[in-house]
Amino acid sequence: MGVRGAILSAAKPPEALPSEDQEQAWLVAWFRRQYPMLRIFAVPNGGHRHKATAAMLKATGATAGVPDLLIPASRKGWHGLFIEMKRTKGGTISPEQKDWLAHLNEQGYRAEVCKGFEAAKAVIQDYFA
Repeated sequence: MGVRGAILSAAKPPEALPSEDQEQAWLVAWFRRQYPMLRIFAVPNGGHRHKATAAMLKATGATAGVPDLLIPASRKGWHGLFIEMKRTKGGTISPEQKDWLAHLNEQGYRAEVCKGFEAAKAVIQDYFA
């Protein structure tokens, strides 16, 4: 069973809609196989944390709305690619996320919202085509 199958089967029945985290894990695993010479990393801004940990993260630069993933590789005039992952169905963009996406695009990055693994994969393939 591959990474995608293991993550899906570990959390929910196959007929259930994958979570955003599952979709993102599949994307990162696919990217690292497809583009082994490049880098991708997650920005761990979300999630529930103890108040003291959240305060420390905020003090050290964690900022609401920053997209989930960054690929620091320039292509087609862009400085890099940011991806905000959402579930295939559902999931909304917060005002902070909209603001960050607009700011990043204005600063010469490509910043996209992707609903699920397949949408994000298509954006990446287009970016590197």
